[in-house]
Amino acid sequence: MNRLLIIGSGDVAARAMPWLRRHFEVSALVRSDEAASRWQGLGARVIRGDLDRRESLRRLAGLAEYLLICAPPPDAGEDDPRIRRLLAALTRGGRFLRSVVYVSTSGVYGHCDGAVVQEHRAPAPRSARGRRRLAAETRLRAHALASGGALRILRAPGIYAAERLSLARLERGDPVLRAEEDVFTNHVHADDLARAACLALFRGPRLRVFNTCDDSDLRMGDYYDAMADLAGLPRPPRLSRAECARRLTALSMSFMSESRRLSNARIRRELRWQPRHPDVLEGLQHALAQRCKEQQGN
Repeated sequence: MNRLLIIGSGDVAARAMPWLRRHFEVSALVRSDEAASRWQGLGARVIRGDLDRRESLRRLAGLAEYLLICAPPPDAGEDDPRIRRLLAALTRGGRFLRSVVYVSTSGVYGHCDGAVVQEHRAPAPRSARGRRRLAAETRLRAHALASGGALRILRAPGIYAAERLSLARLERGDPVLRAEEDVFTNHVHADDLARAACLALFRGPRLRVFNTCDDSDLRMGDYYDAMADLAGLPRPPRLSRAECARRLTALSMSFMSESRRLSNARIRRELRWQPRHPDVLEGLQHALAQRCKEQQGN
């Protein structure tokens, strides 16, 4: 059976595990005892290591031919040295990777002034966070070109699920932009992103980027209004950009400074990906119902 290594053993990768276990011998890189126990329970072989410690990655050489990367870059800088260390460890001794899937971010596109964005648009990240992701993409692409392996990059926008809703933001009363200054935002349910990652391991051209988002065309304020209505919470106040900047963190404001509408035509066509939640409003309703059910069960 083919061997797969998961880097970034979090929520999205865990959602992919039922499918992955049917097609691969799965290993997962973990740092903590808690993560090790969880991933053993999911059916993965656990490898202890830390992407920030080169010496801890030595056991990865030749471990797998397929690679799923969901790990983020570091929190600072303009590069992603974690990807550099990972590739060096995996390919030591002339080993090669047959197929790599990297879960990136649509933030690499930067501000697009609300335009419809397809994958051929040149990246222009505004934030250091986006530039680190683009650096990781570039390093992985160079490796794939040199080795002849496949690389499929999934550029994901805001990921949501029952456990990943911004209800605390609504409960705090954090503002959103008034309608005339609001930005377009994009979303994908975590289950749909996990399914896309599974498909991308086998499908698509050898080197390809895919916008991985639902079909919705929604402004950020409308998204939070819908979540508030469904959750029975007050809608967030609508303020000017200057007023929001006085009340919100720089990170929150960075998300309010970029506007784009992602097209998912390519991933639907080439990976034959059919999202279970193509409409974010239906997806939010489903996520909130699931959250309520889980809370009642506890």
